[in-house]
Amino acid sequence: MEVLIGCDHAGYDMKMQLLNSDLFSDVSVEDMGTHSSESMDYPDAIHPLASIINSDRSKRGIILCGSGNGVSMTANKYPKVRAALCWNEEIALMARKHNDSNILSIPARYITLEEAKKCVAAFLNTDFEGGRHQRRVEKISKVC
Repeated sequence: MEVLIGCDHAGYDMKMQLLNSDLFSDVSVEDMGTHSSESMDYPDAIHPLASIINSDRSKRGIILCGSGNGVSMTANKYPKVRAALCWNEEIALMARKHNDSNILSIPARYITLEEAKKCVAAFLNTDFEGGRHQRRVEKISKVC
């Protein structure tokens, strides 16, 4: 599995702590930036990441900002992206099982590093259930 990770300045410290943990020992990770805690605009890091996820459904992404909202909103502009804002392990688990989330959005200023690690582990290690959920997921990018 290949995972892309990106953040703004508010998510930088947590991103680095996650990258330095053992969470990614069995996966290939590409850091899409930002590469410092200097103030920057989150769309600059998230658009390139979401564009890659949008074009290749086999990849997953992890994105971080202060609230997790800005990065989620940016990523979800892409039709094949399903970015889920997750603040605990159960939400991350259900985002994968029922929604086939391909991007995990973490609110770095509102959860602990330990909770973020649990979210990442659930996101990486949970499969989509399919079945009745498949038709719902297919309707997500359908424009009314």
